[in-house]
Amino acid sequence: MTESTTQSPTVYPPALDSAELREILDSIAADARARRDTGGRPEVALELVRRHRLGAVRVPVALGGAGYSKRQLFELVIRLAEADPDVPHILRVHWGFVEDRLRLRQRENGRPWLEQITDGVLFGGASSELSNHAVGSYAYDTTVTPTTDGYVLRGRKFYSTGSQYSDYLRIVAADPAGKTVSVLIPADRTGVVHADDWDGIGQRETGSGTTILDDVRVDADELITWEHWEDDARPRSAQPQLILHAIAAGILRSVTADAAEQLRTRRRTYAFAAADRPTADPQLLEVVGRLSAAAFVAEATVLAAADAQDLAAAHAVEHGAADPDLEHEASLLAAKTKVGIEHLALEAAGELYAVGGASATRASAHLDRHWRNLRTLFSHNPTPYKARAIGDLEVNGTPLPRVGFF
Repeated sequence: MTESTTQSPTVYPPALDSAELREILDSIAADARARRDTGGRPEVALELVRRHRLGAVRVPVALGGAGYSKRQLFELVIRLAEADPDVPHILRVHWGFVEDRLRLRQRENGRPWLEQITDGVLFGGASSELSNHAVGSYAYDTTVTPTTDGYVLRGRKFYSTGSQYSDYLRIVAADPAGKTVSVLIPADRTGVVHADDWDGIGQRETGSGTTILDDVRVDADELITWEHWEDDARPRSAQPQLILHAIAAGILRSVTADAAEQLRTRRRTYAFAAADRPTADPQLLEVVGRLSAAAFVAEATVLAAADAQDLAAAHAVEHGAADPDLEHEASLLAAKTKVGIEHLALEAAGELYAVGGASATRASAHLDRHWRNLRTLFSHNPTPYKARAIGDLEVNGTPLPRVGFF
């Protein structure tokens, strides 16, 4: 179906400042609170995401989306992460797929993907593997092999965040010549197995475990555009990097709220405290104030980096190709955001315990989730490498590496 004949959906994504979105976020937060004690996956949240088309917020209004800017997308990510940090992490690959489709839609005119996105379909994917290849080398053990009537896909993918919740999967693999290719297949096709084996200390319900591809049929028209990371016409990976940091900013909102609630509901204090009531204790109030400031700094930094992505994305969509200078600036600010907020965020998640006393360490309080989730997020693409690259740029003028982790 061509873009000109695409029918508008009957449901549009909500505006960022709408009561509809506030109700969605409240429902996601309530479900997350309930699941802390009972366990379970964020099915309620993902049903709301599909029903209200949160995966289509970046699609222009004329095509059935909400027309969010990049800054607005990251504001949404922060708010979703405050409600349940697993949810925007699950959608991270989907939102990247949307950006590619917007930029390439003139070349891909006739493909139904934008229409499916505005209908609530979710696109996941997997590229990372547990292998001996250096991370970022883009050498894959997963293979796509021609057959008499198409192709067959074989391999195993790990860190396949969101795949088990998605409707379609974009899988990166190698053809018989070792060339990187990309396929788009239904997530429930015969031979696709979602092993729910993610055992990370945080982000526990993101479905980040193994995707097994056991002789999966691939039709010829399911091979899709693959752009090499070193191609200057291809955008860098600033968006998926910054989404991780936006999730961290949302978690810091929750850290502040939990600290305030701990202090507000605390009924006793120490004989040597600075005040008779915990809510009047200046030392404890200072802790909450510092946590609030940390949340503000993280959020403001993320949104400043998002502004650079707006400029880069607008150029890429308008011209169908990236501007290397704009992309480098967006990538640089995303990297600086990671380096700048990691220590601040992890320290804040530990300082939270200062306002609650020993009672805050009870498992039933679930306050440890904040540090575990932050530590897991920041372990993506380790900070020392990012800091080294920034330093090399400052001292020697060396551009950031042209790989997907920047």
